[in-house]
Amino acid sequence: TSTGTDIGKTFVTAGLIRHLRGEGRAAAALKPLVSGYDSSVVETSDPAVLLRAMGRPVSADEIAAIAPFRFRAPLSPDTAAAREGRSVDFDALLAFSRDAVAAHDGTLFIEGVGGIMVPLDANRTVLDWMATLGLPVILVVGGYLGTISHTLTAVDVLTQRALRIASIVVSEKDNDTVPLEETVADIARFAGGAEVIGLPRLPAGLTQHPAFGRIAARL
Repeated sequence: TSTGTDIGKTFVTAGLIRHLRGEGRAAAALKPLVSGYDSSVVETSDPAVLLRAMGRPVSADEIAAIAPFRFRAPLSPDTAAAREGRSVDFDALLAFSRDAVAAHDGTLFIEGVGGIMVPLDANRTVLDWMATLGLPVILVVGGYLGTISHTLTAVDVLTQRALRIASIVVSEKDNDTVPLEETVADIARFAGGAEVIGLPRLPAGLTQHPAFGRIAARL
């Protein structure tokens, strides 16, 4: 999960899958809910990134298998669904997630949508989905100015819902104005013991970094 959108959840998830598979371990991922999904450019979609990391083909059937709830508008799932005359079936989302966890032999990542408080329907958010499943959380945050407050707010909310934070990953972007190491240190002072791991911006085409090993070790 994350403090917002376009911060790096999919990049981190794909990197962890590659790292674990490189060690000979079984690893897979789901992204059950996707907003902003355009079937005409499927190759660049988040589900496609995850499928390639898993060594699976990018096809309509494969995408449906890991991302069954897809909406075109780049909005919160409840609003994006409403634009299509649909709604997010929370019970179906839970059932899909639980069935996948029960069936998978190895490490399974369930990537969320947007941030932890993104609405799914009239009454529930991504946080309710996570709290009901009760799985350990990898919190991916940005390195931008203001991320410390956003991150610590998220940590407080996750802790209140009794969710274990496996690690906090600070995903660096090119336009960050604060050095990554400073952001990591500042968050760690208030993170309640959760390990904070910095993931620097990687050169184009590079998908591996020792940080993925540190994150995987916390699972």
